[in-house]
Amino acid sequence: MTATATQTSPRKRASNGAARLNDADEIGLGALVGHAGYAVRRFQIWIFQDFIKTLGDVDIRPTQYSVLTVIGANPGLSQMAVAKRLGIERARLVHLLDSLEGRKLVKRIKSKADRRSHALHLTAQGETALAKFKRLAAEHERHVEDKIGKANRERLLQILADFT
Repeated sequence: MTATATQTSPRKRASNGAARLNDADEIGLGALVGHAGYAVRRFQIWIFQDFIKTLGDVDIRPTQYSVLTVIGANPGLSQMAVAKRLGIERARLVHLLDSLEGRKLVKRIKSKADRRSHALHLTAQGETALAKFKRLAAEHERHVEDKIGKANRERLLQILADFT
């Protein structure tokens, strides 16, 4: 019997003959075990949960952090440029920016070059908040390193660099 078969067989039979699962960890994954996409998605879920837990006190989600970080690194970008760079739908970004603007972290300034668009900037409060968010995000990255090891984290970043 293979290791995969062993992993998928610890089930008891219900009175109707159907497999009754004892525990979620005992449910076999079948071919998913060899799928990179499945493994990446499960790791992403763990990463997001840890990020949200680590930054929970400051009420910042991963996408909000990404938007603030890009605006902080590139003051004056248009909404369209931020959406395109981060792969966020424009309508979703507008909603997200409304939220960040409501928290006084971001301000939209009418573009001098194109009056139909806005240049995005962090407010002074946004700059202070982003510095705190970055410290907490660094703590989150230490959690990732603790989970997979420093060398594996560095290698993972190398592998994923083509997708950023």
